[in-house]
Amino acid sequence: WDAAYERELQTFQDIGDAGEIWFGEESMVRIIRWLEKQKVPLDSSVLDIGTGNGVLLIELAKCGYMNLTGIDYSPSAIQLSEKVREKEGMSNIKLKVEDFLAPSAELSGFEICIDKGTFDAISLNPDNAVGKRKQYVRSLCSVLKPEGFFLITSCNWTKEELLNEFREGFEILEELPTPKFCFGGRIGNSVTALVFQRK
Repeated sequence: WDAAYERELQTFQDIGDAGEIWFGEESMVRIIRWLEKQKVPLDSSVLDIGTGNGVLLIELAKCGYMNLTGIDYSPSAIQLSEKVREKEGMSNIKLKVEDFLAPSAELSGFEICIDKGTFDAISLNPDNAVGKRKQYVRSLCSVLKPEGFFLITSCNWTKEELLNEFREGFEILEELPTPKFCFGGRIGNSVTALVFQRK
């Protein structure tokens, strides 16, 4: 990931392009619409897990959200998100290099946690993927307040699989609509987007 974000950082410095928006713009709109529909207060503490270039946080800030934190274990990703934040003039967004599987003590008490593709990336790790997924759920329980919301967007997991992964400590609130496709006479989704609440 460092190499990928170093390339994006160079591109940003060269031409001002912030790089890849995981799952496209509509995935950000879907998250923001849900928060607005639920009338989530603008001062709610929000954690973007695996923030990458930080563009989701910029969009949240533009919508008036004030208590925003982005973490990524790649220092290059955080460097890139800092440059994007600077360009957009959003100095109130907090950015930190953090490994979500071993979160620091100060990473706690969030009312909302958002994941666009980080759980997917962790799941693809060839070294003890099952253990890492379990650790992800433990980390999520430690950083998210009871009753807090967890919004996850995944291209690797179905709704049923995600329900199973997050059955300990979370209950499903809603499945967010995602684009559908038809293949071989069957209809499916290329992306799953769910909202959980911490018990």
